[in-house]
Amino acid sequence: MKTVQIYSVNFLIKKSKVKNGLAPIYCRIAVDGKRAEIALKQAIPPNKWSIKASRAIGSSEESRLINNHIDILRNKLLHYHNQLLLENKPISAMKLKNGLLGKGTKQHTLLTTFQYHNERIKEVVGLDIQLATYVKYETVRKKLEAFVKETYYESGITLNELTYSFITDFEFFLKTKERIGHNTAMKYIHCFRKVIHMSVKNGWMERNPFVSYKTTIHAVKRDQLTLEEIDKLKKKSLHCERLEEVRDIFIFCCYTGYAYIDVKKLTREDLVTGIDGEKWIFTERTKTSITSNVPLLPEALKIVRKYEDNPYCRNHNKLLPVKSNQKMNAYLKEIAAITGVKKNLTMHMARHTFATTITLSNGVPIETVSKMLGHNRLATTQIYAKVLENKVSEDMNTLRSKLGEAQQRSQEMAGNQAG
Repeated sequence: MKTVQIYSVNFLIKKSKVKNGLAPIYCRIAVDGKRAEIALKQAIPPNKWSIKASRAIGSSEESRLINNHIDILRNKLLHYHNQLLLENKPISAMKLKNGLLGKGTKQHTLLTTFQYHNERIKEVVGLDIQLATYVKYETVRKKLEAFVKETYYESGITLNELTYSFITDFEFFLKTKERIGHNTAMKYIHCFRKVIHMSVKNGWMERNPFVSYKTTIHAVKRDQLTLEEIDKLKKKSLHCERLEEVRDIFIFCCYTGYAYIDVKKLTREDLVTGIDGEKWIFTERTKTSITSNVPLLPEALKIVRKYEDNPYCRNHNKLLPVKSNQKMNAYLKEIAAITGVKKNLTMHMARHTFATTITLSNGVPIETVSKMLGHNRLATTQIYAKVLENKVSEDMNTLRSKLGEAQQRSQEMAGNQAG
């Protein structure tokens, strides 16, 4: 008959090792009176520790994070202990400790897994993904590394230690410590989720901590130029070649809907004659690799013709002399000040202006606008499709006229019948 083993897990601080007013926290595992200890690599003021509860006292962020880590370790030890029982394998305090530390078993850590993922996508930059995508994932990895080190005082947290609260704590860290806005934080967490999804599919994780986590995006007020403001930009004499070039490229984007990265890569071969005999630009969006063929309006074609003999465009086979995004946006600030446009001009505002002021406000169907913008979902276009008040006013005036005419015809018919 097998003897029932006595198993216990306790968390304690060691006052004998207090340093700078902080006592290190340890996990003590005991099986049949034999012990093994693990340093948590976390420390706490002795007066903030409950010996009876084996937990940090209070509801401060520091106490909450320590208690969260304790719960993770306790649950992991219990899971490993139960697994050994089910497999009818011998259990000892040292074996549980080694299991927790990943000794003797393959344990994937969060940061090494993220590094593996990033190295893989780096190899396909320029083939399947853009460099900006790799840079974004690297940014998220570094943010996670900073969070893990600050929260757990170590970088070896394993994939199976991840919990729902780890995700929410990371979100809190991004917003408070890193001062990152909500929508950007959600984009970072979306990247994190993809790496975890890869880990689950590879069998490196027992469960997915993202199952109950939902990302949310807050609506952002997007601004655009009016036709009057576009006209003001076009007519103002700038007396400076660099500002004039930036102004022209910005106006070009207002009439084509191209994002900065897309207008920058345009070559002379992208300018073709379309099925209607007019000039078009045939290209793919860099972000989505979706075809974005745009017929050139007269204002856009005029700008293309202006730079046909530009030395930079000739030597580099470019349609327009586009500078770096940072410089373009910086020069747009100068242009706004010179022209008296009281809005924060950015290259992306030009894309939004095309979607609203140039197309939707002039009756172009949203499906057509979506195709020219290179969107793969109509819902994406609807983010840009804020109908302007003057368009609403025009449509309602048209409706009033139609209703008035219909009422007048009805009255005339009633009069004729009465006569």
